[in-house]
Amino acid sequence: MTDTPLSLRSGAETLAAPFPPLLAEAEHLAATVLVGDHGRRRAGVGDTFWQYRPAQNHDGLRAIDWRRSARSDAQFIQEKEWQIAQSVQLWVDGAASMSFASTKDIPTKAERARRLALAAAILLLRGGERVGLAGDTLPPRRGEAQLTQLATLLSQDTDSDFGTPEASGLLRHSRALFISDFLGDIETTEAALTRAADRDVRGALVQVLDPAEEAFPYDGRTIFESMSGSVTHETLKARDLRDRYLERLAERKDRLATLARATGWQVHTHHTDAPASAALLWIYAALERRP
Repeated sequence: MTDTPLSLRSGAETLAAPFPPLLAEAEHLAATVLVGDHGRRRAGVGDTFWQYRPAQNHDGLRAIDWRRSARSDAQFIQEKEWQIAQSVQLWVDGAASMSFASTKDIPTKAERARRLALAAAILLLRGGERVGLAGDTLPPRRGEAQLTQLATLLSQDTDSDFGTPEASGLLRHSRALFISDFLGDIETTEAALTRAADRDVRGALVQVLDPAEEAFPYDGRTIFESMSGSVTHETLKARDLRDRYLERLAERKDRLATLARATGWQVHTHHTDAPASAALLWIYAALERRP
């Protein structure tokens, strides 16, 4: 059956609807952290002046800035700002567990994760970096067209209960950002980070949790159901499960922290009722830091 122009337009508008708001929200979030272009903010190969520093014994005469040195008794070197583009690859969990929100007043974990990832991409792209997705879907590139592609692909969900970090296609010596609740099989995360470390890929893990997942505020008769509906558990005494649940959550966080230290990554837990800008600041600093 051939689509009519009307149905085709309607379908296209429905498909494209999430992208402009996501881009607008990410742009706004990025603006709260940094306005305008930024560089790598460290000395290196480039054309942009960064700072003067006193000359040292290993510096050759050609490196000395004689005009600046003439205004002082010391000799100075003009350092340039690091401008070698870095490749940064993103993985954002789109599984069913990420669609959870305990109240209507806070975003779902997926909404917050996508917004953070896209805002980070905006900052990186404006800084001259190449950004793409982990895997083979979207290799790292620069430009506004890449941002639109990122928004499109990041808005897609998967059918699984929990996400599996994607480590295939990671470029050697690149950086990466993985955002998830990391509540699924921890061995998949271990495998992904081990594979990344083998390729000398360093990066950041952001664990996004709903505040109810952190506090477990349930009491009495409660029915717990996975977001896909595939798993259901009913209890008459939900509070009796609280201590055991919190203990397992703490163990998961400790395991993530241990894994991050072992593979040269960094890890941060963010709650969806907290300002997104705080998490973005952490991401920005984590990806700017030297491997």
